[in-house]
Amino acid sequence: EDKEDDSKEEDNGPRQNRASKRKALQRKNNDGKTTEKGVSRKRERDKKASTKEQKDSENKEKKTNKQKGKEKENKDKKERRSSTPSTSNSSDEESLTEEELAMLMEQVEQKKKLISTMRNKPWRMVKKLSMLREAQAFVEKFEGALGKGKGKKLYAYKMMMAKKWVKFKRDFDNFKTQCIPWEMKIKEVESHFGSSVASYFIFLRWMYGVNLVLFGLIFGLVIIPEVLMGMPYGSMPRKTVPRAEQATAMDFSVLWDFEGYIKYSALFYGYYNNQRTIGWLKYRLPMAYFMVGISVFGYSLMVVIRSMARNANESTGEGDDENFVFSWKMFTSWDYLIGNPETADNKFASITTSFKESIVDEQESNKDENIHLRRFLRVLANVLIICCLCGSGYLIYFVVKRSQTFSKMQNIGWYERNEVEIVMSLLGMFCPPLFETIAALENYHPRIGLKWQLGRIFALFLGNLYTFLLALMDDVNEKLAEEDVLKNITHWTLLSHHNSSIGNGSTATPPPLDPADVPRGPCWETTVGIEFVRLTVSDILVTFVTILVGDFIRACFVRFVNYCWCWDLEAGFPSYAEFDISGNVLGLVFNQGMIWMGSFYAPGLVGINVLRLLTSMYFQCWAVMSSNVPHERVFKASKSNNFYMGLLLLILFLSLLPVAYTIMSLPPSFDCGPFSGKKRMYEVIQETIELDFPVFVAKIFSYVANPGLIIPAILLMVLAIYYLNAVSEAYQRANAELKKKMQMLREEEKNKRNNKTTTNSAMQDLEDLLKPNTKSESQPKQVEDKKIEPPNKTSPVGKQGKAAAEDVSPINGRRGAVLTPPLHMLVTRPPMPGVRTPYPGLARPRPHPQGPVPWRGRGQPRY
Repeated sequence: EDKEDDSKEEDNGPRQNRASKRKALQRKNNDGKTTEKGVSRKRERDKKASTKEQKDSENKEKKTNKQKGKEKENKDKKERRSSTPSTSNSSDEESLTEEELAMLMEQVEQKKKLISTMRNKPWRMVKKLSMLREAQAFVEKFEGALGKGKGKKLYAYKMMMAKKWVKFKRDFDNFKTQCIPWEMKIKEVESHFGSSVASYFIFLRWMYGVNLVLFGLIFGLVIIPEVLMGMPYGSMPRKTVPRAEQATAMDFSVLWDFEGYIKYSALFYGYYNNQRTIGWLKYRLPMAYFMVGISVFGYSLMVVIRSMARNANESTGEGDDENFVFSWKMFTSWDYLIGNPETADNKFASITTSFKESIVDEQESNKDENIHLRRFLRVLANVLIICCLCGSGYLIYFVVKRSQTFSKMQNIGWYERNEVEIVMSLLGMFCPPLFETIAALENYHPRIGLKWQLGRIFALFLGNLYTFLLALMDDVNEKLAEEDVLKNITHWTLLSHHNSSIGNGSTATPPPLDPADVPRGPCWETTVGIEFVRLTVSDILVTFVTILVGDFIRACFVRFVNYCWCWDLEAGFPSYAEFDISGNVLGLVFNQGMIWMGSFYAPGLVGINVLRLLTSMYFQCWAVMSSNVPHERVFKASKSNNFYMGLLLLILFLSLLPVAYTIMSLPPSFDCGPFSGKKRMYEVIQETIELDFPVFVAKIFSYVANPGLIIPAILLMVLAIYYLNAVSEAYQRANAELKKKMQMLREEEKNKRNNKTTTNSAMQDLEDLLKPNTKSESQPKQVEDKKIEPPNKTSPVGKQGKAAAEDVSPINGRRGAVLTPPLHMLVTRPPMPGVRTPYPGLARPRPHPQGPVPWRGRGQPRY
């Protein structure tokens, strides 16, 4: 057809140009192509519709072929594994096996990575478990096949031993966890009541461990050597009950007061003999008694300071509470160890309340309050609390003095014998709630109020304890005055018995006097030890009775009587009891202080305290789980327990002072205890140095004991402490300055970011304001611009319009944007010959010579 058309056109003559012929041919070709495309599309549609079934069948066949291929490959692999490698294998087979091993290695490593990062995957637990099992099965199946040749078995053996070792370490760690005493019980309490309640039981377990070590020292180095190698009971007066007390020595009322046979047992100071060496080992019991008494305080001091240092190191990673208060509360307030729904609800309410309190704190910091009324109420509250403290101290002093008069009387009742312990326990029970009621006048923040409450309870216990000690010191001074008289009576009794036996004319040695008939002194050390044992036992009983009555019976009453009562007992009064964390911790701290003071006068007191802590752990855990409810405001226990440790350290120091005073100042009893017959207790050290050490060692100790060396050593220690304190304060100031600088840099960066965002937003606002004006002016004249042909791109007018448009844009020239005319005004103006007038907002052009310029080519814009 194309040839026929060409021949016809040639016959018609040269009327049509070649360009028209070409256009016609192009049109025909395009029409043909479009028709061919349409036909091909229709055919493709028909093919698609017809081949869907074929594709489904092909896919099925492919799947079956793949499965068959995989089965064949697995069979081949099994045959290759089962068949022994020979030297005649080709290089192709070796390369295939290496590739397979490499693939297996990669897959095994991928599965191992998946196992290690499984916890971080955002999957459901079912999917995680299934993927974990599949990965572990794959690793166990193919990990041993990664070895090559002869090293394959060795590699598999190594991997097996590595797995066994990991499993052994995990099992051993679990075994160590199971060996920790009461770990599961404390975890159960922690899951129901939070880490704050569990912190008390952790502290109780720590105290139990400390007391167990102290009991091991005293029991192994003092009590057992005296019982095994010392003189037996009844062989001497200090180990024998007096004749007048033997009739009632086994009565329960007497034994309950730690009199009778208990008073003359190894439980107290007076039982121990003053022989320098005992037994076939030549064991120096007085020296051991003295050194163990000092080592009790030394070991306790070392343990407390070490635990404080560990807590301080752990607390360095905690965040600053002054910055980002709400962020810290949002992201770190939750206690993830809570497993009880009720406790979780209470924790949720506590976090909400803490947010409300923080908002209220921010609001109240800007409020104007009546400062004078607030100060008056706080002064009044402090005056009332000081009066309570002074009254409790005077009451204890009065009761102790009256008990001294009761001790001289006969046929006294149970209350008179135990009046001191009862009064001290009642004061410790009722004074803290009274302090809390008075503290409501002060209107402190809850955190500050809690610190004041703890400090006041601490002052109450400390005042009561030292008042008790002062009253005991008065009793000790009276008994020291009695000892001078009884000492002479004892010597005269022994001398008269010896003279009477000689006066009968017998030449044989006189029979020894019965130890029960020998008059003896009051032994003030044993008296002090008995008072401390009574206080400890009464404290145990009061604690257990308070828990039993105040928690268990109260919980039973609320639980079973709530159905038939006028109001809701669970929500209102009396409701269920909460566990008093601060009161129990302070009670434990002061009980430990009494143990430290009394262990020197009653070595068996530490054993009683170990039993007390053991029973307290089980009894209080049972009471908490059965009778208490979670706190309304569950708070997370801090990693740093240095506040309680600081109280314990203070109590340790204050309990050391009375013992040091008695060792250095008071003379020991003349007929009881390991230091009898000496002027001061510390003389046993001098005696041991003189008799058991060489002469030069004694001289060295005498020089060291010289006050001329002791005073400079003490001054040097004070200077070292002052220097270290100054260095630590300098480091603290440097850290504070660095924190300030970091805060300032962070604020500067924030300000820069804010300035950038504000400037960008301002620029965007200006652009939004300018765009509608330009659009409204340019839209109605777009039709006219289309009618007029645009100037040539190479002409100076077209380029001039482009430059003007660039200058008029709101980004490049904002100030002149409003005054400049729209773009179509520049385009529609006809070019004028000669010098052109400048456009608004542009500089006036200078006259320039016609023709090309060295720095400007022909046809370039002239301005």
